[in-house]
Amino acid sequence: MPPRNLELADSSSNMGTVPQPIRRKLVVVGDGACGKTCLLIVFRNDEFPEVYIPTVFENYVADIEVDGKQVELALWDTAGQEDYDRLRPLSYGTYETDVLLVCFAIDNRDSFVNVADKWVPEIKNYCPKAPFLLVGNKKDLRTDKARRKELAEMKEEAISTEEGLEMAKKVGATAYIECSAKTREGVRDVFESATRAALQKKKQKTTACCVLM
Repeated sequence: MPPRNLELADSSSNMGTVPQPIRRKLVVVGDGACGKTCLLIVFRNDEFPEVYIPTVFENYVADIEVDGKQVELALWDTAGQEDYDRLRPLSYGTYETDVLLVCFAIDNRDSFVNVADKWVPEIKNYCPKAPFLLVGNKKDLRTDKARRKELAEMKEEAISTEEGLEMAKKVGATAYIECSAKTREGVRDVFESATRAALQKKKQKTTACCVLM
């Protein structure tokens, strides 16, 4: 789906005309297979994809109401594999990014470590002024017996909530939210919180401009 025009127009400049919808751009990053695409699809379509298909770049548009405001959210999915490291930055700057989700899989410690080692440095480089949320995907696998057994055999364990909160504080995330696309738990919380952060970013930017004048 080609991206829609993301020119921002929160209110009409002429009285009597219909105001344009509030539009915000959200970009999702994280390791491959950490649950980014499933999170977006469940939020947009309320349907969990059972088959994993690696993403290169995908764009979606979803409407969400937050605090009485109707927002048209442009959702930008990105590839986490190293093969796409040179292409991925294009998704940050095609239009101004308003907020990002930095994702990891709760059952995959490597994806968690890469939050601080790779993803946060990358987004701070390309989107230094955009707020970001840390999102722990696949929450259901923390208590899944089969997955816990697999992790134990590898002498590993799932990421705890406390570890997630500590990481969020360490990297400067706006919030830390855990969710499960499979059970739907926490999915809407992720996007409501992200939308609020995006709206607040624009509000602060507008206020700053007024002060300068």
